[in-house]
Amino acid sequence: MKITFDPARVSYDRILQLFLHSTDVVGGGGQFCERGASYRSAIFVNGAEQNAVAKAAVAEASAALGRPIATPVLAAGTFWPAEDYHQDYYRGQDMVLTRRGPMTQAEAYAFYRKACGRDRRVKELWGSQAEFVK
Repeated sequence: MKITFDPARVSYDRILQLFLHSTDVVGGGGQFCERGASYRSAIFVNGAEQNAVAKAAVAEASAALGRPIATPVLAAGTFWPAEDYHQDYYRGQDMVLTRRGPMTQAEAYAFYRKACGRDRRVKELWGSQAEFVK
């Protein structure tokens, strides 16, 4: 996901904290049920300042968890947006076929989120500092 922001409203450091506290930062093989190289998390930075802030945030997360963080900090390259059907999928009302039968995209995402243990894993890692959990 490409994030653009107004630093007068939210700091880059806060965005990094929200990201790191809402993903499995120690699992290098993907996120939750999604496994493999294309599902690994990463922080892509533009320039030396973002690089320094991102590396400091990763070091802080590592210290807080007492273990290495698998999420790398990488130089940003060309951004390729996901296909339209991926945009805001978690809110979509289009019908999709799942292993549990037909559901709206929003219902399918809620099912996936619970079945894959996303919130449980983030809470397991971050406890009360977990972000975006239900």
